[in-house]
Amino acid sequence: MNPSEREAFIIQKYKQEETLMILLYAQWCVNHELDPLMIYEKAYPHQPKNQQLLDAIDQTLPKAEADPVPLSSLLEILSWFEQNELAFYVSEVANHLDLR
Repeated sequence: MNPSEREAFIIQKYKQEETLMILLYAQWCVNHELDPLMIYEKAYPHQPKNQQLLDAIDQTLPKAEADPVPLSSLLEILSWFEQNELAFYVSEVANHLDLR
């Protein structure tokens, strides 16, 4: 694998993992009957609609069919992707609703 192929592979892998992070966030929200867009907009009020989040919401399963997404796992993956503001609001919601 030459350097440009390796770089393309790393970028592709990062994008796949980022997509998974967004899907896990959306599924966690659905599992707890929360609006993922509302929480995202509180974390990032000046950003336009996030198309990746909208796509992920379309891919979520109904709560009854979905596997649980542990809060600790969600917060960890959000921190890996430096989504600190979103992790903060997710934690706030979880604390308020006693979802721990």
